[in-house]
Amino acid sequence: MLNYTDIGTGPALLIAHGLFGSARNWGVIAKRLSDTRRVISVDMRNHGDSPRFDSNGYVDMAGDLAEIITHLGAPMDVLGHSMGGKTAMTLAVTQPDLVRSLIIGDIAPVNYAHTQMHLVQTMQAIDLGTITRRSDAIAQMDVLGVDPAVQPFLLQSLDVKNKGWKLNLDVLGAEMPAIIGIPDLNGTYSGPTLFLSGAQSDYVLPEHRELIKPLFPHARFAKIPGAGHWLHADKPREFEASARVFLDAVQAKLA
Repeated sequence: MLNYTDIGTGPALLIAHGLFGSARNWGVIAKRLSDTRRVISVDMRNHGDSPRFDSNGYVDMAGDLAEIITHLGAPMDVLGHSMGGKTAMTLAVTQPDLVRSLIIGDIAPVNYAHTQMHLVQTMQAIDLGTITRRSDAIAQMDVLGVDPAVQPFLLQSLDVKNKGWKLNLDVLGAEMPAIIGIPDLNGTYSGPTLFLSGAQSDYVLPEHRELIKPLFPHARFAKIPGAGHWLHADKPREFEASARVFLDAVQAKLA
C-alpha cells in the first residue's frame, strides 16, 4: 500500500501529487484544508516512502489510489495534480463509486510532449557520493544548468543522509512515455468535477474541452491568475481557496 499521511476529521479528501513530488509537497495545503475535513496525502508509487514497482502507468496508479480509498473508507473527494491528476481521472472513470468529487490540477486527458526526461537525467547525473549537504547538490545543479526555480522542488526528494533520491529514477525514466501519455478511457464520471489550471500554463487548452466533456460531463473550468503548471506552489492561498469553495459546495449538496 502507498505511504500516506492522514490528518483532520470530516469528509475525506485524497491528494495525489505530480511527477517528482510527494505528500510532503502538499503539507501546508493539506493542513489548512484539514480544519473542516479529513485529508489523506499519498506518496505515489516510485516516489517518497511508497513501494517501488517496475511500472508507473495510470491504470496501476489508479489501482493504488483505489486501494487506499477502500482501506480508509469510500467514497472520497479526490484532488490530483499533473501526473496525480491523470491518475485521479483514470480512477474516477474506471471506479466512479470510489470518487465523491474530483479536482484536477492543471492537466488534461491528452498525450503531451512535455517530457521531463531531462530532469530524470539531471538527477541521475548528480554525484551523490560527494553530497554532504543540500548546498552541494545545488552547486552541481548550477553546473548542470538546472533552472534555479526548479531546484528546490527537486531537492525535496533528495535524501542527503542516505545519499540517494526518494524517487525510482530508472523506472520513472523508462515509463516517461506512459507518464506523459494517457490510457484509453472509455467510461464516464458524472460526479462534480473541477479542472483548475494556472493562467500562465499551457497544459489545459480550450481545445481540450471537447475531450474532457465526454468523460466528465459536469466538468467546470477555472484558472488561477499568475500561476503556472505548479499552481499550488505558485499561488497556494488562491489554490486552497478555490478547492475549498468547490468542496464546500459539493458537501452542501450532500447535506
